[in-house]
Amino acid sequence: MRRPKLGRPRLPRTRAGQRRLVQAVMAGCVLALLPATWMYVATGDRLRTTADVPRTDVAVVFGAGLWDGEPSPYLAHRLDAAAELYRAGRIKVVLVTGDNSRKDYDEPDAMRTYLTRHGVPDAHIVSDYAGFDTWDSCVRARKIFGVHEAVLISQGFHIRRAVALCEEAGVASYGVGVQDKHDMTWYYGGTREILAAGKAALDAVFEPDPHFLGREEPGVANALAARR
Repeated sequence: MRRPKLGRPRLPRTRAGQRRLVQAVMAGCVLALLPATWMYVATGDRLRTTADVPRTDVAVVFGAGLWDGEPSPYLAHRLDAAAELYRAGRIKVVLVTGDNSRKDYDEPDAMRTYLTRHGVPDAHIVSDYAGFDTWDSCVRARKIFGVHEAVLISQGFHIRRAVALCEEAGVASYGVGVQDKHDMTWYYGGTREILAAGKAALDAVFEPDPHFLGREEPGVANALAARR
């Protein structure tokens, strides 16, 4: 028995069919762009540089991977920006949030060590060990650490999503997007954000609980009290 040959998909032959196909494609494009549009609208006036970001008590630095136990270059650039803001007196406390889901991988402690080497006192750094994604980090900053306002620090391709989600989680936010050379990692990150925007929109609508919430922690409040 001969198998039927698989041919190319047939396009509609009638004008009405072709019109419906074009409309369907356009509708799909619009739906795909809606999450990204929402992020741009929600963060339009919330992005700053290290030179002009308003003075704020707390900065939140999001994890971005480790290389042999040390912050990856992208994460190091985020931490450099936080250290710069601290030295300039624009922030008082740094909340480092990242992945510590297994014993041999500890983003927050690596971030803390890097910051202390660059002039931020250990007592002014607070660690969130369950920042498994951006939404989790934002919700935990608000519900666990009591952060109501913060400067968020990440790469430029990620910072709008971070600000939009933290705003939805109840943290009034300004974003500082650090700049990096446009290498393969940068292009990968930018492409990934197209898909991540869809998840961010769903997180904002449904507000799921983080992977791990836990009890409230006084670390940020204690660090700020010590500064005063």
